[in-house]
Amino acid sequence: VQLVESGGGLVQPGGSLRLSCAASGLVFRLSVMNWYRQAPGKERELVASISSTGSTTTYADSVKDRFTISRDNAKNTVWLQMNSLKPEDTAVYYCNGAGIWGQGSQVAVSS
Repeated sequence: VQLVESGGGLVQPGGSLRLSCAASGLVFRLSVMNWYRQAPGKERELVASISSTGSTTTYADSVKDRFTISRDNAKNTVWLQMNSLKPEDTAVYYCNGAGIWGQGSQVAVSS
């Protein structure tokens, strides 16, 4: 059972990145999936969630209207599209679902 993330990197303020999370070994289509992030010296925070069918999404106020969570149950994959990135979005981003955590993907926003 694992979640494997990809897509992090360094981007300038105002830029975009898309994180991917591929699931294996869990009943992905029944699982609420989440993206969390943890910045240096801060607690891990919930960024976005998506229901098992994809019909419902929720976002932290800090990323609302900039980030979009989506999923494809046929591909066992969830994505986080991040637009208009700010330096304060710099963090390690984690995929989570069914009690499982991904390994984390570093996102750095800097000029």
